[in-house]
Formats: sequence, structure tokens, C-alpha cells
Amino acid sequence: MIPRRRNSKKGRVEIIPMIDVMLFLLVFFIMITLQMITDKGLKLQLPTSSTAKELPHPHFVINIEKSGKVIVKGKQMTLDQLQGFLSADGDVEHTQVTIAADKVVPFQQFVHVMDTCQKAGVTQIGIATKAT
Repeated sequence: MIPRRRNSKKGRVEIIPMIDVMLFLLVFFIMITLQMITDKGLKLQLPTSSTAKELPHPHFVINIEKSGKVIVKGKQMTLDQLQGFLSADGDVEHTQVTIAADKVVPFQQFVHVMDTCQKAGVTQIGIATKAT
């Protein structure tokens, strides 16, 4: 009986799976980075305040235009839709909202938006103004 000679295969590094993993990581980091970019809001003529303070970046900026339209993340919403949108956010008690209303918006419209936020369970509400 003749002993068989084993062909010893050399170990090699497969590069294609490594490229797949690297591309996956790149996409993952891009998506996370895009989520970290905050909503800048719309260009509104904000009311001025001499005691305005800079707040940390909120989760959501709620814009109220001159016409009374409520816009969040580029989408126009009714007050009911806004309440559902805010309620759907995971931890509503820690959701930070800033309301940016044009200075010609009636105060009643502003109060309706604030009430809607509170009905949704949001307690951290900021008001956007321009410093004088």
C-alpha cells in the first residue's frame, strides 16, 4: 500500500467578502451620519427677543408659515397628523421640539401647535426667535 500524499493547500485571503463588508460599513456610517443632521427649518421672519438663548438641537423643528401651514421635515401636516407623528416617536417624554413661527402668524395658531405637541406627550418645547 502506497501512502497518499496530501496536497497541502495554501491559505489565501478572500478579498471579495472583505470588500462586501467594507461597503456595508460605509453605507451604515453614511446612513447614521445623515440621521445626525438636524432639520434647519424654513426661512421665516422670526420674532425678536433680547433674552434669546441657544438651545441644543431638537429632534424636530415645527415650522408655521405665514399662511398657517404647519411643516415638519419638509412635509405639510394637519394638527391631527402632527399629533400622530409626534406620538409615533419612540420616547415622547424625551422628544425635543422647537416651534418656529413666522412673526405674522396669529398667536392662536401658535398655541394650537403647542397644545398638539403637549397632547402627543412632548414636554420639551422650545420657541425659535432671533436675538436682537
